[in-house]
Amino acid sequence: MALELTEAERALVSGASGEGAAMAMRIVAESARLLGASRLIPIASAHIDGALYHGDSGTLFAEKLVEGGARVAVRATLNVGALDLTGCSHVRLAEPQRGMARRMMEAYRALGCEPSWTCAPYQAGHRPAFGADVAWGESNAVAFCNSVLGARTNRYGDFLDIACAIAGRAPDCGLHRPENRVATVVFDVSASGAAYLEDETAWPVLGSLYGREIGAAVGVVSGVPSHPGEDALKAFGAAAASSGAVGLFHIAGVTPEAPDMETALGNREPAMTIRVTPAMMADASARLSTAERPEHIDAVAVGSPHLSADELRAVARLIGDRQLTVAFYACTGRHALDAVGATLRHDLERAGVTLVADTCVVVTPIMRELPKGVLMTNSGKFAHYAPGNTGYSVLYGSLADCVESAVVGRPVFAASAV
Repeated sequence: MALELTEAERALVSGASGEGAAMAMRIVAESARLLGASRLIPIASAHIDGALYHGDSGTLFAEKLVEGGARVAVRATLNVGALDLTGCSHVRLAEPQRGMARRMMEAYRALGCEPSWTCAPYQAGHRPAFGADVAWGESNAVAFCNSVLGARTNRYGDFLDIACAIAGRAPDCGLHRPENRVATVVFDVSASGAAYLEDETAWPVLGSLYGREIGAAVGVVSGVPSHPGEDALKAFGAAAASSGAVGLFHIAGVTPEAPDMETALGNREPAMTIRVTPAMMADASARLSTAERPEHIDAVAVGSPHLSADELRAVARLIGDRQLTVAFYACTGRHALDAVGATLRHDLERAGVTLVADTCVVVTPIMRELPKGVLMTNSGKFAHYAPGNTGYSVLYGSLADCVESAVVGRPVFAASAV
């Protein structure tokens, strides 16, 4: 089916609003043609993942849009950049890459994007309405937006996300279409038991297993007795989007498009039911650790996705009046730092926590280079990406485990929960 543009859209392509907007509109229109969409739809907002420096071409692309007079047509928050502009942490990015990364971040601000610099914009007040069409990038943000908020977005990559934000439109396909949001697979976790599902370590493990089993399909999780909280859903979605290509998940009785199993499945029989066994969970948990029985750890990193204000407070409670003996990186957004206040931030830093804002230790060089370093984390997403991005092997544990291990300098598990 051929793509049909409206008169207003054709005017944008022809340069009626400047060359920058025309370039963005051409990118959106050509993407729609490649995806088989017959039309474009208006969007309410965007979350831009393309401001993270991966090379000079990304900076030059953004600056070309600025030179063409482009501005975002909808609210557009920014994902992490390559620099910590708050000054909390030291980024070891050398010149000329450092300068190009800064230019890139400045260009996106010049396009009218909000300098939120977080992979969890939903924690920073960017929460589109149920059913709203949006164009979000960043895999965990996409999963949360679709699944927990019930807004509609595809997994928009660099630099289609900013093009959609400038055009104010997105291709009408994929998860924007109601028929593509219906679950076809049941992921039954009832054998896990209520007690296990109340443990924070369960959700990254479940998400990691879900992503590997589901891939790009839409599934519904059954057997969850109560709402686990947004931080747990954040951890689940981030792990699922890392290990698979998950853009939308449902949890029966929890997420807004799944008040019950029948609704989530569109009143149809599932194509497949995956019954999660304790052995499957044990294997999924083991896969999150790549370090083999280390006697020490070299660093702890938490906050992928970025720590919420509640999670920062939990870190402070777990540390108490003790001092950490190994490097401890707490990645978060400036919105969360503002929420917890200067006193708690000072207490964390005095205890030895390095607060990392605007960016993340897995996407930019902050941690020491250690060829055989061991990193401990409570994040399924960190566990997935850290070995390849940082060179550190990984140990997975709870937040309490991470803190206790950082205090004594060696792996400690089964610490008391908060």
